[in-house]
Amino acid sequence: MLSRSERGEIFRALHRREGLLVLPNPWDAGSAKMLAALGFEALATTSAGLAFSLGRRDAEGAVSREEALANARAIVEATDLPVAADLENGYGDAPEQCASTILQAARVGLVGGSIEDATGRSDAPIYPFELAVERIQAAVAAARSLPFAFTLAARAENFLHGRRDLDDTLRRLVAYAEAGADVLYAPGLTTREEIRAVVEAVAPRPVNVLVGSPQLRLSLDELAELGVKRVSLGSNLARVAYGAFFTAAEELIGQRSLAAVGRAMPFDRINDLFKS
Repeated sequence: MLSRSERGEIFRALHRREGLLVLPNPWDAGSAKMLAALGFEALATTSAGLAFSLGRRDAEGAVSREEALANARAIVEATDLPVAADLENGYGDAPEQCASTILQAARVGLVGGSIEDATGRSDAPIYPFELAVERIQAAVAAARSLPFAFTLAARAENFLHGRRDLDDTLRRLVAYAEAGADVLYAPGLTTREEIRAVVEAVAPRPVNVLVGSPQLRLSLDELAELGVKRVSLGSNLARVAYGAFFTAAEELIGQRSLAAVGRAMPFDRINDLFKS
């Protein structure tokens, strides 16, 4: 197995080379092994995928930091690939809690992670600007204190919470970049103009774009042409898997049909992916 330092350097280098980094999101060790077998170069956890696997809702604080980091450890240990984590809002409002989360993430073998400015509260879904910046500053300081490269992504969550305020999103991302974040990320962007504005505002820092939504009609090549450096899929792959499972089970009970279950991945093929 590669060391944590080696994985950290590999992950950092993937953000500096030419071309687009496609960062898929497994939700457990098995899905991580499958993605590694396909040739992906790095992985990122998904808070929603984990929540669904536990039978819980996402974005409501239903998954603890301890549970999230245990899941991340399992994914880290499943392959030799660098792994970054969806660390949600740092599992606390205070900057110190964000810093603690980064340090704990490093201890389970993660070499990257994201901190978002969403509070998890419906009455006030986004942290005030000054506090949001302080939280990223604290996370950056914690990441820089580590003895290996830890790639920190800062997320501006306006667009996921009904606040399609591009000016405020740009203001936040620029401030997060100035605070030292390695990657900038505003999930929910859907237009060429929005994405170009973000890329230009934080250049030369790399930008991550969330893909997989039907509202985003740009291809990977088109995103790369806009200057996007990294794309991730969030819960999309988990929802593909759960969707196929649900459809097969629904047809089985509702139509007494075996058609969908007959399209399952062959046993030997999936079993062989898990050879140690």
